Amino acid sequence: MMKILVTNDDGIYSPGLSSLARCAAEYGEVIVMAPDVEQSSMGQAITSARPITYKRSPIHFEGMEAYRVSGTPADCVALGTHLFDDIDLVLSGINIGSNLGNSAWHSGTLSAARQAVLFGIRGIALSVSVGDDEPDFDALEPYVKPALKEVMHEYEMELLNINFPRKPLGEIAWTCQSIRHYDGKVIQQEDPMGREHYWFTVFPIEEVEEGTDRWAVKNGKTSITPMILDLTNKKIWESKR
Repeated sequence: MMKILVTNDDGIYSPGLSSLARCAAEYGEVIVMAPDVEQSSMGQAITSARPITYKRSPIHFEGMEAYRVSGTPADCVALGTHLFDDIDLVLSGINIGSNLGNSAWHSGTLSAARQAVLFGIRGIALSVSVGDDEPDFDALEPYVKPALKEVMHEYEMELLNINFPRKPLGEIAWTCQSIRHYDGKVIQQEDPMGREHYWFTVFPIEEVEEGTDRWAVKNGKTSITPMILDLTNKKIWESKR
């Protein structure tokens, strides 16, 4: 039986967190440690200028220890692996909103899984696309369980990014990360007091390429993308040796 740390970036109150914890409980002991407030798009940020605290979760996770943390998703992983010995796996999610393509750079969900790998522990991020309505996690769980079964014992795969379409068709696709360009823009608006404020947003400007995470989810497939920590451009490095 495994010891599994479950976290997210949507915060301790997210229904996606409790859904993932329930699915993970089929594989062993689950400990929940999630941010006390939403930390979406926090990326790999860690808290260094102030202390981190944690308290028992204000909501109940049946049969599990659960805590809220005054920090980022990466903080939750760091603190959880410090407080609890022998964590075998970190699961992060289920995020409300996909983490596809270039969003891997700023996703708090994926960064929590990546933080686990930095500590020598396997990390798996899980996200679901959204539309006009909130995801139905009870309806999603029959698709989450096969995805976890697919990867749970693939020990050589340290970092995995799993994305579910809003309405899965049941097929699982192993994919690569989409690297097509996104258009990032800052939108200027005014609040009710007439003060200027700004929103940063992105949207894809190129079509999806077959075999990628974006392509799979667009076609109703569950996308599983194996990732690594090494950012080295090996082609240039080899040419300069």
